[in-house]
Amino acid sequence: MCGTATLLAATLSMAGSCFGQPPNERGYAEECADFYAKQYNVPAALVCAIIQVESAWQPGAVSPKGAMGLMQLMPATAQQFGAAHPFRIQENVRAGVTYLAELMRVFRGDLRLVTAAYAAGERPVLSRGLNYSSEEVFRYVERVARIYGSELERKERR
Repeated sequence: MCGTATLLAATLSMAGSCFGQPPNERGYAEECADFYAKQYNVPAALVCAIIQVESAWQPGAVSPKGAMGLMQLMPATAQQFGAAHPFRIQENVRAGVTYLAELMRVFRGDLRLVTAAYAAGERPVLSRGLNYSSEEVFRYVERVARIYGSELERKERR
């Protein structure tokens, strides 16, 4: 887990360059995930599982649909949640975790629905709930759930 001072120092060191990243990107990304998960009361294992599925921990990832960064934020989502530079690890993770916290509120902590809404958007999941039948979203939720379980075990061993 990262301390506030460590995260603040790393964030300030990134301020000079739009795409500048600390030398150990994966470790820094995990620290940010832990830090913001705790700040926004979102399971850190969920954040890590989503990052793994969305970008395989590649901060410069871009999807064919235009989603960006570790948490694969769509441009409107990045803007809505304050990620002016969505390829910066800290901004991307903060915005993604803030979005997850909002989904946790909307779906009353049901991680299946939260994960489905992260993949497909809130509207279709709100209107259909667990009857949302997209095979792609079902596989996404299943994959996140599997990695989530592994992340919980890994974090418990620390």
